[in-house]
Amino acid sequence: MDAKNPKTSDREYYLFALRIIGDFGVNIAVPAVLAALLGNWLDEKYNRYPLFIILCLITAFLFTVKIIQKKAKKYGDEYQKM
Repeated sequence: MDAKNPKTSDREYYLFALRIIGDFGVNIAVPAVLAALLGNWLDEKYNRYPLFIILCLITAFLFTVKIIQKKAKKYGDEYQKM
């Protein structure tokens, strides 16, 4: 913590938290939306509703879990350095 400006440290923590929230939000929402759109399109094309939408959403979920695990480790390491 800087003696001249004690709020500098708090501000850094808040910006760090906001960056995590935004990054995780995007990494959760984007794959889910794209999977739903792709699954719906495939279901309509092959008349197999709801097979493809379920498969695409499961795939997106697994992909999201892997991404979140990597990012959580990265942010945990970054937090320890703060």
